[in-house]
Amino acid sequence: MKKWMAAAVLAAAPLCAFSQLLIGQTAGFTGPVSAGVKEITAGAKLWIDSINAKGGVHGQKIELVSLDDKFEPPLAAANAKVLIEEKNVLAMFLNRGTPHTEAFIPLLEAHGVALVAPSTGAMLLHHPVRKTIFNVRSTYQREAEKAVSHLLTMGMTRIAVVHADDTFGLDGLEGASKGFAKAKLEPVAVIAADRGKPDYTKIIPAITSKDAQAVVWIASANGVAGGVKALRAAKSAAQVVTLSNNASGGFIKSLGENAHGVIVAQVFPSVRTFAYPFVQEAAALAKEKKLELSPQMLEGYTAAKVLVEGLRRAGPNPTRAKVIAALEGIRKYDLGGLEVSYGPDDHTGLDFADLSIIDAESKFVR
Repeated sequence: MKKWMAAAVLAAAPLCAFSQLLIGQTAGFTGPVSAGVKEITAGAKLWIDSINAKGGVHGQKIELVSLDDKFEPPLAAANAKVLIEEKNVLAMFLNRGTPHTEAFIPLLEAHGVALVAPSTGAMLLHHPVRKTIFNVRSTYQREAEKAVSHLLTMGMTRIAVVHADDTFGLDGLEGASKGFAKAKLEPVAVIAADRGKPDYTKIIPAITSKDAQAVVWIASANGVAGGVKALRAAKSAAQVVTLSNNASGGFIKSLGENAHGVIVAQVFPSVRTFAYPFVQEAAALAKEKKLELSPQMLEGYTAAKVLVEGLRRAGPNPTRAKVIAALEGIRKYDLGGLEVSYGPDDHTGLDFADLSIIDAESKFVR
């Protein structure tokens, strides 16, 4: 069939029927979060590939159509438009970034398309509940609050906060503020940093001039890694804590010789634990592909398990509406040691939060 004829057939296909399970993804496969995006997608493919190898869902293979948005919100919206309106995807999946997600929420709502497992813990995706969005991870606010409380238990009271000057950064800042409020304490400095090009010549002096013992750094992997490097160059030994968006092997590599001792929040169990069968399951599948399971890969793997369960429950002739209904009907679905549930008034999914530290061997340990 000629290319133009194939395109015409695709264009003529009804939006409500799907002959194959096309799932759309827009994320920064290049740019400042590329390492984490590649890891989380690799984790999702561990489960998707294993399902496809067994014949797929109701005999239909899952195809993940991924587009690179370079971690730019306008491009994320443009990609989502292509995926939803031109590629006719059944659902969106595993995008990255808070303002990036905000940019295409109107498209989700206009076309009744589910977004499964956005890789962001933004509170605005949890409350108020959005009909089309199904989270599979805890919120940034909970992580940031936990980070502050942990530092306080370590006896650190002079704590600075650096946050990206976007909705992600402000969301994390609100969580950190809750932690300070509970302790009846004020941060020694709150510093907004440009999301794309943080100016360390201004940020670092604002931290060191206050003799901060610790810094809660809420930004992308490159932003935090550059900040830690600049902080150490200024001879500051301040403890750095960052959020789970940086829970990747790529982040550790970007830190280089400054990795040891950095604390990173986690929203899934340790990849080394034997307490959760789904972690061991993911590790075994990763080993088959000669990959080492990372926290970001585990997030992607868990997200894929939820996606596949939603597709399974949607039946052999899924539609966008059926997928949303199927996901919302999930109650206490056992992922393998953790349960995920949704309902009309709750699209949070999981509410797990923990902290890890990067050891001398460049591994995350709890």
